[in-house]
Amino acid sequence: MNWNEFIFFALISIVFWYTGVLALYKSKSKWLGDALIITGLLVFTGFIVALWQSLGHPPMKTMGETRLLYSFFLVLVGYVTYRRWRYKWLMAYSIAVSTVFIIINLIKPEIHTTNLMPALQSIWFVPHVTVYILSYAMLGAATIGAVIVLYKGAENRMSYFELIDNLVYIGLGFLIAGMLMGAIWAKEAWGDYWTWDPKEVWAFITAASYMLYIHAPKAGFSRKNSLWILPLAFILLLITWLGVSYLPAAQGSIHVY
Repeated sequence: MNWNEFIFFALISIVFWYTGVLALYKSKSKWLGDALIITGLLVFTGFIVALWQSLGHPPMKTMGETRLLYSFFLVLVGYVTYRRWRYKWLMAYSIAVSTVFIIINLIKPEIHTTNLMPALQSIWFVPHVTVYILSYAMLGAATIGAVIVLYKGAENRMSYFELIDNLVYIGLGFLIAGMLMGAIWAKEAWGDYWTWDPKEVWAFITAASYMLYIHAPKAGFSRKNSLWILPLAFILLLITWLGVSYLPAAQGSIHVY
């Protein structure tokens, strides 16, 4: 098995996933959507296992291999999260983000042979980054919900508050899980759990901003006024994700590679 066959496994999986999401919304069957999504995961797993056997090592040495695992874990964790909270759109959202990484792997075959630096070839790399991607997706969705309520108003506003709160809880949970995995990985690779690296500092600031949102109502803020924290927190998240790498202080960072 090699990357030439990936397109077939990817397309079959995508068809099963999107058909499964459609069934979640349209089918009266309680199991059809789940069965289709799980079947897609099994097809994708089949390619990962076959590629692993062909390569003779776990697929996490190149950018293409790690994106392959992102695609898989995004749908897997998205499905587990869906089973817990039953937000159908959450399943669709996870599949959509996964599809982006699949498309990158299909249109940029050169990344299949682009080796990662040795420190990144760790079992912690894929889960660490995957939960961060899921976190960003959930917190981004919470921000969209906040903007809808703040600028346009919304019927059943209390339902929106409940939805936004759950998205923040899920997103912050994934964010903290990513930070903990990163700390364990850093200890194994560099000898310290935390070094106040610029990326680490901004990740801490971002997590603290979402903590502030969660506790704002208890400090006397109205629910609507508390929503203003979310767009600001998401700006901090984008700085953490994309902006820190451009700071002069970050050029020697272990997170710039």
